[in-house]
Amino acid sequence: GIMADKSMANSQEKEAAGRAAAKLVREGDVVGLGTGSTAYFTVIALGERVKAGLKIIGIPTSIATADLARAVGIPLTTLDEHPEIDITIDGADEVDPMLNLIKGGGGALLREKVVASASKKMVVVADAAKMVPVLGKFPLPVEIISFARTVIEKKIASLGATIKLRMRPDGQPFVTDNGNQILDCSFGKIEDPSALALALNSTPGIVEHGLFIGLAKLVVVGRGTFVEEIRSKHTRRKRVQPKRARTKRSSRKPQRAKP
Repeated sequence: GIMADKSMANSQEKEAAGRAAAKLVREGDVVGLGTGSTAYFTVIALGERVKAGLKIIGIPTSIATADLARAVGIPLTTLDEHPEIDITIDGADEVDPMLNLIKGGGGALLREKVVASASKKMVVVADAAKMVPVLGKFPLPVEIISFARTVIEKKIASLGATIKLRMRPDGQPFVTDNGNQILDCSFGKIEDPSALALALNSTPGIVEHGLFIGLAKLVVVGRGTFVEEIRSKHTRRKRVQPKRARTKRSSRKPQRAKP
């Protein structure tokens, strides 16, 4: 039916984006390997490139991704060995026009954020449905120590969210790779992601949250059979500055005429 067609197209977009981003990896790169259904295709494609002779080493953002990378033959290392990563390719649950993200639907947000922040460049792979005008329709994942759960729930509720403790299918609380729990916090609309990120960062007992502010440099989006690249406004602005300085200098030419 229509839903099946939708999920087919959706999976096609994920594969297109994931594979396109894998082409951005260069010989000798230390690569942060993301987690989730779109990053999956990046890891598969990188495995193919490694088989064809590409020399890279990967740093996985989750146990699941480490298993997948090993299965497709990508040599792995650790952040201790390589604390500087050349490029990280990872998915997202939502991407806004500023390339701020909500991540953590798969539960790997803590390692994902550490890896992204240790990277020279973070590339996000996504299908078109992940692009949103405002973050917040997707519940924001917040990783917490279970000891502080009720205190943190009260705090986040006061910021305007409805909160659910993430559960496993067997009815037990979901546990992250780091042994923590996750609160899924529905805000509806997050008008000021930076302010919310700060409020959550300053709450003891919160280990990490899924707001990735200013980390993504490039988003590779699958749209039907096409792939679109969206760069952060931030990098674009940087490129314009030298020109602007030049035009200012040229207006001061008269003073420069003095020997």
